[in-house]
Amino acid sequence: MPAGRAAAAAGGAAGPVDLAVVGAGPAGLAAAVTAAGLGLRVAVLDAGDRPGGQFYRHPAPGLGADRPEALHHGWAEFATREAALRAHESAGRITYLPLHHVWTVVPAGAAGAGAGHAAPGRTGVAEPAPEWTLHAVAGHAPAERAATVAARAVLIATGAYERQLPFPGWTLPGVIGAGGAQAMLKGGLVLPGKRVVVAGSGPLLLAVAGSLAAAGATVPAVVEAAAYTAYAGRVPTLLRNPGKLVEAAGYGGALARHHVRLLTRHAVTEAHGTGRIEAVTVARLDRDWRPLPGTARRIPCDALAVGHGLVPQLELATGLGCATRPSPDGTVALEVDAEQRTSVPGVWSAGETGGIGGAQLALTEGELAAYSVAAALRPAAAAPRAGRPERLARRRARLRAFADAMAAAHRPGEGWTGWLRDDAVVCRCEEVPAGRIREAARNLGARDARTVKLLTRAGMGWCQGRMCGPAVAALAGAESGAESGAESGAEPAVDRRPFSCPVPLGHLAELPATDR
Repeated sequence: MPAGRAAAAAGGAAGPVDLAVVGAGPAGLAAAVTAAGLGLRVAVLDAGDRPGGQFYRHPAPGLGADRPEALHHGWAEFATREAALRAHESAGRITYLPLHHVWTVVPAGAAGAGAGHAAPGRTGVAEPAPEWTLHAVAGHAPAERAATVAARAVLIATGAYERQLPFPGWTLPGVIGAGGAQAMLKGGLVLPGKRVVVAGSGPLLLAVAGSLAAAGATVPAVVEAAAYTAYAGRVPTLLRNPGKLVEAAGYGGALARHHVRLLTRHAVTEAHGTGRIEAVTVARLDRDWRPLPGTARRIPCDALAVGHGLVPQLELATGLGCATRPSPDGTVALEVDAEQRTSVPGVWSAGETGGIGGAQLALTEGELAAYSVAAALRPAAAAPRAGRPERLARRRARLRAFADAMAAAHRPGEGWTGWLRDDAVVCRCEEVPAGRIREAARNLGARDARTVKLLTRAGMGWCQGRMCGPAVAALAGAESGAESGAESGAEPAVDRRPFSCPVPLGHLAELPATDR
C-alpha cells in the first residue's frame, strides 16, 4: 500500500471488519450498534463530523447550544444509540470514522465476488460473504487523504437528498431547499430570513415551517402542491400508525399557534427580486399540478424554503450493480428483501436508500439489517435474539406501508412543467434554460436525460444532475425512469457512476492495480 494511503480497518492489521456501515444517520447508527451488540466488529464511515446524519444534525460546537434536543423530533432515540456507539467504540467493537467520504466499494477478490447470501426472492443456505474494499476520501481539503476499509459485509445507509422542481427565479439569493433551511437552523442556529415562505410538497414542509416559526421567523404560508385528500383512500394504513397521526397533529397545532396559513394544491410558480428574493407568486393547481389561470397572487418574503420531497442517494449501490425499483413518489430506490439484503451478495441496505420513509423506519431497517448480517456471518451470535427480527419485520411493514401512502399522495403531477417559461434556468451549474432542453427534445430527438445532457450540457456541472435530473427527464418526455416508472411498471433508468463524490487524482494514482 502506498505511503499516502491510510488503512482504516478496525483492529489495524488484524484483518477486515465483519461489517462496514456507510453512513451514520438513523439507519447506519442503528445497524452499527446492533451489530456490535451481536458480537460483530464494525467500522462506520460517515461524511459528517458527528453521528446523526441530516436528520439528527448538531449545532456546531462553537455555538454553545445547551439544548440541541429542542430542535429535534425523537432525540431520545438518537441519544441512546449515540451513547451505545461511544461505548462500543471504547470497547474496540466499533471503529467510528467521521469525515470519510466513501467514493466506491469494490470486491476484495474476484474469486469471492459471487459468494454470499441469497439474493432477494431466492432461498437457500447462505455462504460466507465476500470481502469488500471501501475507498474513501478522509478529512478536508487540502489535507484530505485516501483511506481504505476491508470488510466481510457492507451496509449502505447513505440517506437521501432533496428533490427540486425548478421555476422562474429559483436561482435568486434567498431561495433555498426546505431541508437546507432546517439544516441552517439545526446546524448553525440561524434563520434563512425574517419572513420565510415554505413551499413544495411533502410532510417535511410542516416540520420546517413549525421549526422556523418557533425560532422566531414569520411564516406567511406553507404552500403545498398536493392535496391531503389523497390520503383518504389509505385510512386503514393511517390507523395502523397512530404515532404518525399524533405527529401530524402536532405539526398542525404548531402552525395554528404561529398563525401560519396552509395552502394546499398551490405552488410557488415564480420568485421575484433584484439582488435577492423579495416576493413569490403563488397559484392554485389543477389535479395534474398545472397552474390555473387567474389564481396567481403575490406574497412578500425575504426567503423561500422549497422542496418536493427526497431522492434516495444510490451512487454506491448502483455502482455495485444493486437492483432498483420505482417508488410511489416517482423516485428510484433499491430493491431489498425481507432482511434488507440487496441483489448483490454481501451488500445490505437500510433507510432512505430503500425508499423515503423517515427516521423511525430507518432505525427499524438498520436494526433489522444488523440481525441479518449477524445471522449470515455469525449465526450463533444472532440465534439467542430469536423473535426480535420478526417483530422488527412487522414494524417495518407497517411503517413502509405508511411511507408508500405518503409518497403516492405527494408524487409530483405531470403538469408542473407548465410553470417553466423557456427562459427559466433548469440546470443551475451549466445555466441551461428550459427552452434549450425543450428544443433538444422537440427538434433533435432527445427522449431521455442522458441524450439531453449530451446535446445541452444539462447535468454536466458540479452536482452531476442531482438537482436538475428529474426536471430534465420530465422536459425531455422520458418514457421510463424515475418520473414514470412507478406508474408504468417499467424498470427505471438509474445513473451508474464510478465515483460517488469528487476524488483527487492522486488518490486514484495510488490505487493498487487490482482496484483500478
